[in-house]
Amino acid sequence: MSKSIAMISGASSGIGKATAQLLAQHGYQVYAGVRRREAMALVRGQNIEPVLLDVSSDESVVAAVGHVITQAGRIDALVNNAGYGQYGVLEDVDLADAQRQFDSNVFGLIRLTKAVLPTMRQQRSGRIINISSVAGRVATPMAGWYSASKHAVEALSDALRLEMQAFNVQVIVIQPGAIKTGFDSIAVQELERTTRTAAYRPMITAFSRLITNSYQRAPGPEIVAAAIVRACVANKPPARITLPSHSHLLIGLKQLLGDGLFDRLLRSQLRPGASAETTEFQH
Repeated sequence: MSKSIAMISGASSGIGKATAQLLAQHGYQVYAGVRRREAMALVRGQNIEPVLLDVSSDESVVAAVGHVITQAGRIDALVNNAGYGQYGVLEDVDLADAQRQFDSNVFGLIRLTKAVLPTMRQQRSGRIINISSVAGRVATPMAGWYSASKHAVEALSDALRLEMQAFNVQVIVIQPGAIKTGFDSIAVQELERTTRTAAYRPMITAFSRLITNSYQRAPGPEIVAAAIVRACVANKPPARITLPSHSHLLIGLKQLLGDGLFDRLLRSQLRPGASAETTEFQH
């Protein structure tokens, strides 16, 4: 096949779907992974073939990657996008929920990557684009497990980038901030579902307000899709891409202020009546 081949997990909506469409427009043959059969018709399009893919299942991953290799003979770009946000105070979130968070965001990412790596090593080329988060660099209250999973993605990506240099396989991390994908509504729902300790209620109410306010001003997933396409086609892509542009502010503030002052900044945003103008909570 003359077209470059891309495989995307979590492609039924949001960043994954926008990326599939934009890569297809740039001439890629895209295999768009979706968990539910009924979602396949929603993503199918010119140069886009949906494939059933549940990154938490060994059998599903082996079948999906095998299908792509059989059909296309190669994989030029893997976009590890599947994942979700487990929100709630650490005292209240059940460990079973925390394990599901890591199964999806960390072990699912590695499961799919491990299935693709032999092909990329053999062809001695490829791009692996891992969707992390600004939360992978800056942890916030109520997002401990989500931030922990994205911290893990950051570390694994760094290790993999070094391991793959000898095989001309490049690893790029995308760190989105607040992006309109429905992530915010799920985060608020998870906060409500997991909260059992009344003492945290004022903090959680303030945090929910901050999330809602931040995401009202957020750009859509197309901005992330464009960054992923740049990572796929650039001769020398950067190791990390952070976006939107103001998301650099949160990381910069953490580095500039140090833990003590930055903690005070976060606590000030969680007081009753605080505005969301200073700190934006991230995807």
